[in-house]
Amino acid sequence: MIKVDTVGEIGGVKVDTQEFQGHPPEYWAQRCTEKICGISESAAPHIRQQAEAFRVAIYNTILYYIQQSINSERCTIYNVLIQQGHEDLAKIFRGLK
Repeated sequence: MIKVDTVGEIGGVKVDTQEFQGHPPEYWAQRCTEKICGISESAAPHIRQQAEAFRVAIYNTILYYIQQSINSERCTIYNVLIQQGHEDLAKIFRGLK
């Protein structure tokens, strides 16, 4: 007879919300950075320092490209609104930051 004992555990669930808006680019850059670059608590100080500097560089790179993506998408939407004759909506949309 084969007997298998297993233990399962469900990890924690984290929910972040915003009121009347989506999350800013900084939020998404931080989440992405955390997935890419983990740093061990037991790492040697000089290794940890290098890893922290790398993490900052990763975060800044991700944030830059997220912001560029948002600007590009806004430009596309603005131009579609203009092409469809919705200049009033396009002006409102362009004013969003």
